[in-house]
Amino acid sequence: MNKYRDYDNYLKEYPSEEGYFGQYGGNYLDDPELLKAFNEYAQGYNTIAQSAQFINELRRIRRDFQGRPTPVYHCQNLSNLLGRTQIYLKREDLNHTGAHKLNHCMGEGLLAKFMGKKKLIAETGAG
Repeated sequence: MNKYRDYDNYLKEYPSEEGYFGQYGGNYLDDPELLKAFNEYAQGYNTIAQSAQFINELRRIRRDFQGRPTPVYHCQNLSNLLGRTQIYLKREDLNHTGAHKLNHCMGEGLLAKFMGKKKLIAETGAG
């Protein structure tokens, strides 16, 4: 079996200690100040990522402010038209103000809060 398709063991093996997923991944920061900040946030995340308090607060934020979890919709007419398949859509369009961008920013904001940070710069790439 292809090791990248061995989903039962994939997360046990990846990412490596260096942050790599096979030959891909990792990071490169040549500025000592950026590296210092990056390491501080990585340590903060690794400290609280498994915390029930952090996870529960993130779930509450996603439920109450983002509209998560979004429903799955069965496209009955399209499924009937195609015949031998069933089509389902995950309704990410119902996620308030975007999907993956907001997921990232909410997690990043909560991490900053747990770390006691007073300022946060978050760029979604969406403008």
